Amino acid sequence: MIGRLKGIIVEKQPPEILLDVNGVGYEVTLPMSCFYELPNVGQAATVLTHFVVREDAQLLFGFNTKTERALFRELIKTNGVGPKLALAILSGMTADQFIHNVEQGEITALVKLPGVGKKTAERLVVEMRDRLKGFGGYDLFNPAPESAGVTGGDGARDEALAALQALGYKAAQAEQLMKKIAKPGMDAEQLIREALKSMG
Repeated sequence: MIGRLKGIIVEKQPPEILLDVNGVGYEVTLPMSCFYELPNVGQAATVLTHFVVREDAQLLFGFNTKTERALFRELIKTNGVGPKLALAILSGMTADQFIHNVEQGEITALVKLPGVGKKTAERLVVEMRDRLKGFGGYDLFNPAPESAGVTGGDGARDEALAALQALGYKAAQAEQLMKKIAKPGMDAEQLIREALKSMG
């Protein structure tokens, strides 16, 4: 996976840039909130990226901060939200504004975003409220400190849930598995192993 690119901006055509990295041009699509903060054409830029491979395309999405990228990754885990809609959401408001609106259940603010209807806004609040608790830009490569330990607390559970979803299980399915097999004191590895065993 391509996680970060550093190079010279050759072209800027919102919401896309062409970034020259040692002679290779990467087309990167960014939320407008990130696009506005980029330097001018001809200047150096570093973008954090999320790489999406589909049958008909390979797409690179770019972000200025780990928080933005981590939030994008959480958004696309939400039922009915693909990369295009996640990009639109992050273009319509900053990561901090989005987190605030979800935590406060501000459906009306979310409905103002392009492509977000009432049902999608409600789903975002329901599905993302718990996932965004204490959200500080942690992602796969920068786990939250509490999830690194073998405490068997919520950190281990969250880590196990994230791993199961990365393996292709739906969020609701992963939650059900956790409820079935979780016992106090289990670390993330044990939780994942038990969950997979119970599926087999």
